[in-house]
Amino acid sequence: MTDGTSPTARALMTLVAIQESPGIGAERLARRLGVTTRAVRRYVGILREADIPVESVRGPEGGYRLGRGVRLPPIVFSSDEALGLVMAVLDGHHAASDAEDLVGAAVGKLLRAMPQHVAEQADVVRRMATTAPDRSAARPDPGVAVALVRAAADRRRVALGYRSEAGRDLDLDVEPWAVVVRHGRWYLLCRSLRAGAVRTYRVDRVRSVTVLEHVFDPPAGLDPVAVLEEHLGTGWEHRTEVVVAAPLADVEWLPRTMGRLEAVDARTTRLVGSTGNLAGYAADLARLPVPFRVVDGDGLREAVAALAARLSDAARVEEEPAGEAGRRAPRPPRDAPSPT
Repeated sequence: MTDGTSPTARALMTLVAIQESPGIGAERLARRLGVTTRAVRRYVGILREADIPVESVRGPEGGYRLGRGVRLPPIVFSSDEALGLVMAVLDGHHAASDAEDLVGAAVGKLLRAMPQHVAEQADVVRRMATTAPDRSAARPDPGVAVALVRAAADRRRVALGYRSEAGRDLDLDVEPWAVVVRHGRWYLLCRSLRAGAVRTYRVDRVRSVTVLEHVFDPPAGLDPVAVLEEHLGTGWEHRTEVVVAAPLADVEWLPRTMGRLEAVDARTTRLVGSTGNLAGYAADLARLPVPFRVVDGDGLREAVAALAARLSDAARVEEEPAGEAGRRAPRPPRDAPSPT
C-alpha cells in the first residue's frame, strides 16, 4: 500500500462502502478505495473470515451486499451469543455482568460499542445491580434448543434422548410442532409417534436430538401456546382425577401443569391430569382452601394419605411422661420480684 493503510483498515472501509451502497460492484469499490479489484476480493475475504455476512449479488457486473444482522458500528456476534440474546429476551437472563456467560459477553460488546455517555449508566447498572434469580426457570442447552426449532421449521421428525422428572432415560420419536417458552421454561410441543397423541416435553431435559428423514404436516391453524397449556398436564406416568368442592371460577388459579379443569356443576369442579411427581402433586392439592377427593389414581391416593399423616404428625402435641409435670418448678407470677 503506497499510503500505508493496513489491510484491516481497508477491509473496514470496504464494509462501510457496501453498507452505504448495497450491490456495489468490485470495480466501483476498487475505484472508491484506490485499489485493484483483486485487492477488493481480498478485503471481502477478510470480512467473511470475521463472520461478517458479505453476500455476492448475481448479475451482469456482480456486486456485494451485507446479509442480515449487520449495522453500523460493525459489531460481530457468534451464533451462540446471538441465540443467547434471544433466549435472554424471552425468559429473562440474570448473568448480564458475567463476562464468561454468553449473554454477559454479548451485552459487554454492545456497551463497549456505544458512545461512553450513552453506555456509562447502563454499564453501572449492569455491574452493580443485584437481581434475584428465577428459581423456576430452566434454560436448555442452546444447541438442543436450536436443533428443535430448526426441525420444527423444516417439519422433520426427530428422535430424542430424554430424561423424565423421575430420572428415567427415554427414547422418543416425535413430530416437533413448536418450541414454546412459558414462565422461564422451554417446552417442546409435539406429537408422540409411540403414543399417537399430543405431548409436551421440557427442552432442558432433552439430552440428544437426531433429525430424521421423515417429514410431517402440523395441524392447520395451530396455536402453540394454547395447545401447550391444554396439554401440560397430560402424558405423565401417573393418571390423576380429583373432584374439588368449589366452582370452576374459584380454582382456575391452579397450575395448568396439574391438568384440565372442568365444571361438574355450579359448586363442583373436576381436575383431570397426570403427573410424574406424586408427592409434589399432592402438595399442590394441599394448597386448595376447600375440600377435595381423589377419585382416580391409587398412587395419588397414597401420596395424599402420606402427606396427611406427615402434617398430622407435625401438628400433634407430645404428651409429657407421667409425673414429669409435677417435678417441674412452678413458674413465678409475672409481677413477682426477681430472685437475688
